[in-house]
Amino acid sequence: MTAVNEAATRPRVNLFRVLKTFGPLLFLLVLMAVFALVNPNFLNPTNLFNVLRQISITGLIALGMTFVILTAGIDLSVGSLVALSGMVAAIVFKGGAANTLSLGGAAAGGYGWFAALLAALAVGTLCGAIQGLAITRLKVPPFVVTLGGLTIFRGLTLTLSNGGPISGFDASMRWFGAGLVGPVPVPVIIFAVAAILCHVVLRYTRYGRAVYAVGGNAEAARLSGLKVDAILVSVYLIVGFFCGLAAFVLSARLNSAEAVAGIGYELTVISAVVIGGTSLFGGVGTVGGTVIGAALIGVLVNGLVLNNVSSYTQQVVIGLILILAVAFDRWLKARAR
Repeated sequence: MTAVNEAATRPRVNLFRVLKTFGPLLFLLVLMAVFALVNPNFLNPTNLFNVLRQISITGLIALGMTFVILTAGIDLSVGSLVALSGMVAAIVFKGGAANTLSLGGAAAGGYGWFAALLAALAVGTLCGAIQGLAITRLKVPPFVVTLGGLTIFRGLTLTLSNGGPISGFDASMRWFGAGLVGPVPVPVIIFAVAAILCHVVLRYTRYGRAVYAVGGNAEAARLSGLKVDAILVSVYLIVGFFCGLAAFVLSARLNSAEAVAGIGYELTVISAVVIGGTSLFGGVGTVGGTVIGAALIGVLVNGLVLNNVSSYTQQVVIGLILILAVAFDRWLKARAR
């Protein structure tokens, strides 16, 4: 009888909660195991560091997008904003747009990597804040505002560059995209530090709790005294800041700023956030989940490339995974109810 009572009182494992919490991580581990079996080169340290370097750039934007989606918002302009921020950074570094194809490092009159970094961050942050104000003051849905931003920012980039690239940065700037600290690429370190800071902000600060509250129920948050509009503007400012940082790292890595940079980043970034467990309906999600989601997409793309799958098919696969991730999230919520 005692054994029966002990069995009855023993805590049961909630399978759905385990899947919701660890599903993306389990999927990532399974995916890595499959690719390792199919192609042994997948686990080569050089290849793994290349994957980490690649996901660091889109991962930075995904960190900012996590804040936005937690408030039940969306930002479709991130790819275009990366291009604009990177182009402005290159112009500042070169001291103008006239030295577009100079490969000899900083031109006479150029302002160096630090000024270029500040310019990229300023442009990204300002554009993000403008979009946030348009959403809150004009009461235009985020989808519409950021869809307009997607076109506007790309057009401004093309105007600044006349459609051409700005290439040729010195070693001090290229280090941020191609440098190493020991065996670890610099972009990976930047991404890791940013992820830790975002995790601390969302998990342990009053502002982080306010972001979750606005995403869970904006009207209830307003009635409880939170400045909902200010919080909404701030999350678009944050994603703009990370677009500027990612633009600087991307330009440094490619040794070039191009008007076509960032095309398709919207899908990759939103997919990373949603696959990582952040709900498109707001109020649910973690930075850790976003990091796993970004890693999952990076591993998936790398594994497909190693197995000679075309880039067109890769887009199809990522799109399908995004749809399945949202459907899986809805199914888990329905089972929980």
